[in-house]
Amino acid sequence: MSTVKFRYIVLFIVLGISVVFAQSKNGEYNEFRGKIIDGSTNVPLSYCNVLVSGMNIATVTNTEGEFLLKVPDMFEDVKLVIRHIGYKNRIIGLNELVPQKGIIVMEQAAFQLPQIDVLMQDANVLVKKMYEKVPENYSLQEMFMTAFYRESIRKRRNYVSLSEAVIDVQKQPYDSYRSDLAKLYKARKKTDYTKLDTLVFKLMGGPYNNLYLDMIKYPAFLFSDQMFEKYYFTFDRIEWMDDKLIYVVNFNHRPSTEEALYNGKFYIDATTMALKSAVFSLDLKNQDQAIALFIRKKPLNAKVTPVQADYRMDYIEKDGKWYYAYSRIELGMKINWKKKLFNTNYYAVIEMAVTDREGSSDSKAIKFRERLRSNVIISETADGFSDPDFWGPLNVIEPDKPIEAAIRKIQRQLER
Repeated sequence: MSTVKFRYIVLFIVLGISVVFAQSKNGEYNEFRGKIIDGSTNVPLSYCNVLVSGMNIATVTNTEGEFLLKVPDMFEDVKLVIRHIGYKNRIIGLNELVPQKGIIVMEQAAFQLPQIDVLMQDANVLVKKMYEKVPENYSLQEMFMTAFYRESIRKRRNYVSLSEAVIDVQKQPYDSYRSDLAKLYKARKKTDYTKLDTLVFKLMGGPYNNLYLDMIKYPAFLFSDQMFEKYYFTFDRIEWMDDKLIYVVNFNHRPSTEEALYNGKFYIDATTMALKSAVFSLDLKNQDQAIALFIRKKPLNAKVTPVQADYRMDYIEKDGKWYYAYSRIELGMKINWKKKLFNTNYYAVIEMAVTDREGSSDSKAIKFRERLRSNVIISETADGFSDPDFWGPLNVIEPDKPIEAAIRKIQRQLER
């Protein structure tokens, strides 16, 4: 397998994408909103893991540090566990959010660097151990997950297309060669066609783009089978999370003219050698190879150039096992049209967060006719944006403030 497995992620043709909101309290669940900030700087903390203690309900903060959680009203004295690399864990009761106006302050973790031999070791050893210990660290049981999925597209600075969906995921064991399965549960879209060129791009693959970022399950999709031949690894530093050490390992690709490769960082739990997070980018210097990863089809009168390809993958630990939690893809494309004075820049963000998780069973298995195709385009599958009770008790990622404004603006435009 090779890195070209990511190539179906974008297809340039016509556009149609969407977005949606979670709704508020009803008789079956309670809704809680909050914002997480750094205690010293008051800067919002994005990508914090927010978990409901003792339950498999979780979410992730958006770029504004905000989150929304819906908890069945049968549960009382519910507590949240908040985790972020470089900060002390914070445990807070949901009933404390109201007097604190939803603001949760996180304290940076101060720790003394231990004297450990691994600092002197080749970082290759850490990466090899990370993959060797996959059977110990990751679930070997099939899991059934509910995930929230969002796509957004900006034309220059303005959001022009938004979509959101709730996805059922049949997550295969980490020691299995079977691929994960996905089923669309609910979806919405909203597009302002007045802001679009006659030809832009669709995002192909839908949630499979995010599922295949699980480099523990699909290592060859990113690195290919020649990981250590194509990449070199260096030890960066130590971080702190969950009262545990996290090794930060850099990976950089070796010079290549044959394919576009990646540079980034691994965050590896020092105790278990499990991968906590991976943050990386595609090197766009090899323009022809980079374009081949994304572009399936383009108009003859346009030159398309990728200008951004950034990725993030996060796992969370529960009861000694690590699980897929969140992934994010940020793509940028520049389109130069022949006989046009100005070019057009489009930026897409594709993110997915697991909001609930439980053991799988035959009754929950995704039937063949329900499965999403690996080249699905969510914007073509989604319909409408008007039902005020659309999401009900389903947990979602809070939209960023600019997206909220874009939804209102697009909706007004379409209603005219």
